[in-house]
Amino acid sequence: MGFELRNDKKPLIMAFNENDFGSQGFKEDAFKINIPFGQLTAKQWLFDGIKMLYSETDLDKPAELDWKGDTELVTMHFNLQGRTSIIQDGMSHSFELNGNQHNLFYGTNAEGKMKLDELQMKSFMIQFAKDSFLTISKDGNESLKQFADKIVSGTPVAFSNANLNIDLPIQTCINSILNCDYSNGLKRLFLLSKTIELLVLQAESFNNFQHSKPGYIKHDYDKERIVFARDYLVKNIESPPTLVELAKIAGINEYKLKRGFKEMFNQTAFSYLADLRLDLAKRDLLEGKKQATKIAYELGYCSLQHFSSAFKKKFGITPRQMKR
Repeated sequence: MGFELRNDKKPLIMAFNENDFGSQGFKEDAFKINIPFGQLTAKQWLFDGIKMLYSETDLDKPAELDWKGDTELVTMHFNLQGRTSIIQDGMSHSFELNGNQHNLFYGTNAEGKMKLDELQMKSFMIQFAKDSFLTISKDGNESLKQFADKIVSGTPVAFSNANLNIDLPIQTCINSILNCDYSNGLKRLFLLSKTIELLVLQAESFNNFQHSKPGYIKHDYDKERIVFARDYLVKNIESPPTLVELAKIAGINEYKLKRGFKEMFNQTAFSYLADLRLDLAKRDLLEGKKQATKIAYELGYCSLQHFSSAFKKKFGITPRQMKR
């Protein structure tokens, strides 16, 4: 069977089949599925015993889907928007990923519910055949090695007992995958490198969580407001609001926004914005479709000189050198 989504016990889509992981070469697909209460749009990439899947679900009303899988898989799950619950046979409790959360799971026979509380849900997953994951993770840190030992023993397990927040490096890595312009062999190599990068970032995120102090932001509502504030900053990158304005827009007090943002994203709101601007600038320069002056203007820099100085401080080279 592989993996199956159902609504009212009727199968909607086979997201993957076990045989897909044994296919040779590189395969890329995009599809849209009309469902009784909306539409599911997805892209998937298959290569080297690895499957990437990005999906967006647009709904007419909030809904729930049942899902079931019977394939032995390791799954890196990044819940970008919406809420997903995961129930895995053999695990002590279920996992519920809210928007902007991620975790890493190994299972052999899983089922659960995909709760779509909002009218749009976005998720990104990387799934590995067992042997492929063990090969990639064998030189990882102690946390990854312990996770791999559970896989070898056939014990269903989550990498972290608490879901982790998607910070800017993870989000940037996912964006680079979704915006990749390479094709065929080069794209396969690029996606493989980004898969390894995301695994490293997940392991680092877990280690940071282990050594962090007890969280200040505890309620889901406050977390949702902080993610909303992050998204609002991103959408208004050319002319962002002040922190006071952002707190009012997000419906959360300024102190809680300031402290909670740093807790969830490992940096302040405006250092996040500054790093995001520079990452977007780097991407635009590498694509070669825009001049540095236009990039600086579109990203809200007050001058080309200010942009160039910030770019060199972060990447060690000037925008001009990046284009060569």
